[in-house]
Amino acid sequence: MKDTTTSSKWKATVAVAMSNYIEAGSIIAIATSISLWQTEFGLDSMAVGLLSALSANAFGAAIGAAIGGPLCDRYGRKFIYTYDLLLYMFGTLFAIFAFNFASLLIGFVLTGIAVGAGVTAAWTYIAEEAPDGRRAGHVGVAQLAWSIGPMIGFLLAALLEPMGLLGSRIIFAHLFVIAFITWWVRRGLSESRRWTEKQANPNTVGTYRGIFEMFTKKKNITALLFLIGVYGLWNTVAGQAGIFQPRIYEATGLTDARSQYLLQVLVWGLTSAATFFGFMRYGDKVSRRWLYGFGAGLGVIAWAVLIWGPAGWFSLLVFAIGWGISSGLGAQAFYGLWAAELFATRYRASAQGFMFMIVRVMVGVLSLWFPLMLEKTGIHGVGFLIVGLLVAALLIGMIWAPNTQNKTLEEIEIERYGRLLDADHATEVAAGNIRTDGTATSGSTDSTAVRER
Repeated sequence: MKDTTTSSKWKATVAVAMSNYIEAGSIIAIATSISLWQTEFGLDSMAVGLLSALSANAFGAAIGAAIGGPLCDRYGRKFIYTYDLLLYMFGTLFAIFAFNFASLLIGFVLTGIAVGAGVTAAWTYIAEEAPDGRRAGHVGVAQLAWSIGPMIGFLLAALLEPMGLLGSRIIFAHLFVIAFITWWVRRGLSESRRWTEKQANPNTVGTYRGIFEMFTKKKNITALLFLIGVYGLWNTVAGQAGIFQPRIYEATGLTDARSQYLLQVLVWGLTSAATFFGFMRYGDKVSRRWLYGFGAGLGVIAWAVLIWGPAGWFSLLVFAIGWGISSGLGAQAFYGLWAAELFATRYRASAQGFMFMIVRVMVGVLSLWFPLMLEKTGIHGVGFLIVGLLVAALLIGMIWAPNTQNKTLEEIEIERYGRLLDADHATEVAAGNIRTDGTATSGSTDSTAVRER
């Protein structure tokens, strides 16, 4: 029975984590095709910036997260991951068969909304269903899917590059197929146990009151600011890299499209390896503060070498290796983990939706101007902005990393709020989650193992 339960949890984790594959794959499909669409439809730099800003990379995802987070808390995690991919598939059809700027824009916006809602639900569901002593390992699957998506996307782009725009349409078609398979598998998944128990409890509060509390409790506000500082600043850089990396490579002197794509395959291959062998294996065992710091610091070094190092393959390879490993150990993986841990069940998805919205708005604002900035000032002109954002994210994460490692979500909630917000006191005492004075019990041995100070 234990093996069956474990297998079932991993199946659910993988199926839900595929939202990240689809999100990242969408961004790369756009990144590798944007110049081809620009030539095909005669678009200027502002139109390119608009497509990028309204896509899954920025405002499109922000809209989806803002809508999907509260819906996820009100109607359940399964409600979102059952229907979001239907909207996504509809959007990819517009991109596959785009015949002008308007149809392409509609496709980008619809897919963006779908992934914004889906990723928020996925991170929440995975963390809630993960074993307490293996939460980083399970959350890391979402990060792994997020890195495999670009790796395959860039590999397809390299292979299909001779086909031009038709090759780009095929890449979008592959995302449609993956989305359909994922939607089909997800239909048999159960709802989050923690959300179900919250809904069944007579003491639970409504979604809107929960959202009000999310913005009025000091602990929630500081958590929002911390996570936006860690993830928002990092992702403002990563968002430009995801969508405009080919143009960044051009600015450093690498103009061959296939070489750019293959270099990105290396980046994302290393991200996948660092996620699996680093974050998933050690995120529950070693100091999260120092694991995060190592990954974030490596990212700063990688970009500094690319921007100010000697032009040529040495700097490009140092960047690819450093940024690849950093992305597997750094801000996004820890954001997915900490965002689930620092908020109560009643508004966990709403908090993630709000933060994901803010983060993608930050990316979108810069995306509107990044092509023009790169065109006017070159890589050195935007370099100080890029490195400055990464250094700030590094310091915020290192200084204020929370002490949540190997604790149950219930223990964390009691420590932060003094009690389980949606729990009946007698029921929780009987279940052994809290003592009669309201403090957390030791729980399982997994939940009281190593606690980071």
